[in-house]
Amino acid sequence: MPVIEALVEGGKASAAPPLGPALGPAGVPIPKVIAAINEKTKDFVGMQVPVKIIVRDDKSFEITVGTPPVSAMIKKEAKLEKLSGKPKTERLADLAIEQVIKIAKNKLDGLNTRQARAAVKQVVGTCVSSGILVEGKDPKIVQKEIDAGAYDDKILKWKTELSTEELKRLDEEKKKLVEAAAKLHAEQRASGEAILKSLEGRPRHEIVAKMEEAKLPTDLINELVPATKKAESAAPAAPAAPAKK
Repeated sequence: MPVIEALVEGGKASAAPPLGPALGPAGVPIPKVIAAINEKTKDFVGMQVPVKIIVRDDKSFEITVGTPPVSAMIKKEAKLEKLSGKPKTERLADLAIEQVIKIAKNKLDGLNTRQARAAVKQVVGTCVSSGILVEGKDPKIVQKEIDAGAYDDKILKWKTELSTEELKRLDEEKKKLVEAAAKLHAEQRASGEAILKSLEGRPRHEIVAKMEEAKLPTDLINELVPATKKAESAAPAAPAAPAKK
């Protein structure tokens, strides 16, 4: 049986390459296959989704749909282009527990649990490493609250709906978090540049130590003081030893 695998945009598959040309030789009704794929992937709009089409001898077909990584689903729910590279100090968005439940529900087949509470907790765990708050809190706190059953009324019912007011609140919270992150970046860069200027000519390790003492992020330090660039020492060179006669 022919097996066709492709990566499609959720809910927006088309007969254009690469899917159309691959389906043609299989002899299946392409519009019907495309419609079935879009129906199965409609919850993943804006994300790339792996699909597999198995064509039987009688030209009937079966479609199986993979799911994007949890991090990609979090990024979509949070309406972010990318997640934080510094999750301990940079928070970029806030998700409601309903949004976390939605991700867990859609990703359930790819998680190593079928238990609702455990699945939601796994998604919250990814929020920890992505710079995402949950219910306005550190996700580590929310994990403990999940263990205590604080959200069972929503988790056990797989509640995923949010009101217009709740969505508006989350958008406003995200705006504040992004502005705070931008302000922090500017302050850290200004601090790093001031240190660099004050220690101009000193060895790199001294400059790096001072920046680390100021708790500047490693990527900023490496940008301001590249490891490949040898910093010149401001100390005068030692006098040459007198030549022996």
